[in-house]
Amino acid sequence: MKKRRIRKEKTKACQTRYSGIGGQAVIEGVMMKNKDRYAVAVRTPEQEINISIEEYESFGPKNRIGRLPFVRGVFAFIDSMIIGIRTLNYSASFYEEEDVRTKKHQRKGLLDRLFGENTEKVVTGFTIALSVVLAVAIFMLLPYFLSTILRRWIVSETVIAAAEGLLRILIFIGYLLLISLMNDIKRTFMYHGAEHKCINCIETGNALTVENVLQASRQHKRCGTSFMFLVVFVSVILFMFIRVEEPLLRVAIRILLIPVIAGISYEIIRLAGRSDNIFVKIISAPGMGLQRLTTREPDASMIEVAIASVEAVFDWRAYLLSEFGTEIPYEEEKDYYA
Repeated sequence: MKKRRIRKEKTKACQTRYSGIGGQAVIEGVMMKNKDRYAVAVRTPEQEINISIEEYESFGPKNRIGRLPFVRGVFAFIDSMIIGIRTLNYSASFYEEEDVRTKKHQRKGLLDRLFGENTEKVVTGFTIALSVVLAVAIFMLLPYFLSTILRRWIVSETVIAAAEGLLRILIFIGYLLLISLMNDIKRTFMYHGAEHKCINCIETGNALTVENVLQASRQHKRCGTSFMFLVVFVSVILFMFIRVEEPLLRVAIRILLIPVIAGISYEIIRLAGRSDNIFVKIISAPGMGLQRLTTREPDASMIEVAIASVEAVFDWRAYLLSEFGTEIPYEEEKDYYA
């Protein structure tokens, strides 16, 4: 009888149920998003947990077009970049020195005079545009131009396309290895681990406590790292089959197909978050492996921040009752706000 009960508990712990929440690490904190609301929890220099809760209206259209498969992924990617930049700026504001704050305030005053109420949108749009240009240059165009050097010795277009794909993957992995060596990034990766562990803790049917979160996995199939790897991988496959002779057209295609690549990658990562079959495990394996670079084991204080972010936008007790039949009594609400 005892053996059966233990086996049943293990089976329950292994079941994963989609919760719909997602997030990202920020500077000394975690952002969690649930539907149209997101919360940023930051551990301030005074060691308090400060939380900001915001409503977010999607960049994409609200009609059927915005919900179409392969189209919705493009808008979801833009939404994630907008929220990511906003939350990173918010978390960074707690750790800026006084002279930096003064200079930013002066620049903001100038921008306010130029753009008025649209200042934040203009700055966010410029930051996103610059980020996309740099990403395209490094991960799309650089591998292509490096692979063209091989044309001096190799005639086969298939071999050159394969070499371009391999270079793209190596550059991506090299980039992750390089930034993982930076001390500030290491702490951000620890908060990234705390974010994943919180979601895994909930989605495997466990109460959201520091002890339970510490035991959860720091890898998650819906991670942005996995998404970015899929973008790289899908681009490799597409460019293996889509070929043109004109060099300028090759460059143009690599730029124009970015929305298509993002849309396909989003559908794959979406499927991975809702299924656990063998196909999903295979396609998720490389991204899960790369998460060993982009996540680190967090300490208890970081997990407290991540839990505060979850609880600000998601009723995990109601979720556990609905999905797992587990009833957890509500505690007195914590005063996290600094």
